[in-house]
Amino acid sequence: MLTAFTAGLLLITVSELGDKTFFIAALLAMRHSRRLTFVGVLAALAAMTVISVLFGQAASLLPKVYVVYAEIALFTLFGLKLLYDASRMSSVPNPEEMEEAAETVKAQEAKHGVAINPLAVCLEAFSLTFVAEWGDRTQFATIALAASNNPVGVTLGAVLGHGICAAIAVLCGRAIAGRISERLLTFIGGGLFLLFGAIATVKLP
Repeated sequence: MLTAFTAGLLLITVSELGDKTFFIAALLAMRHSRRLTFVGVLAALAAMTVISVLFGQAASLLPKVYVVYAEIALFTLFGLKLLYDASRMSSVPNPEEMEEAAETVKAQEAKHGVAINPLAVCLEAFSLTFVAEWGDRTQFATIALAASNNPVGVTLGAVLGHGICAAIAVLCGRAIAGRISERLLTFIGGGLFLLFGAIATVKLP
């Protein structure tokens, strides 16, 4: 369980810092209550984690050898893709993720209006974060981890990782947004994916 917890915590924390959902949380916290934004964002990320772990547990019903091969392929492909992307990035912080998050928030508020009560703020934070996280590489990574590791450990580690990133975003996202090196984080993330791919290789029967 400790291994699953650590894997979930590390993978999510590194992958989510500077991600689109990170900037969505930071932007919403500038407009609304930080506490309400945090609640909505964390609820969405926790819900996504539970869904991903359930998918992973369903996948674990398949023959173990297929699950392990799929895990190796997924982590290796994501790792190589991240390292390739990082090699093509500038060392200067890239504002693209923040701009995309700003456009997402702007479109949501243009469609539904600016949230003016606590429930509306939480729902806005929840819906924007949930949609942005669906299909993200961290979702697939969580599914892969849960398919061959303790589901409770993966869930607790991933939720804690999401909570750490969400807390950083709502408390000081604006201050550090321009200082985050997306290139460095992408390199680290790629290395972690490859590491988990190598660990999965050891599990081959």
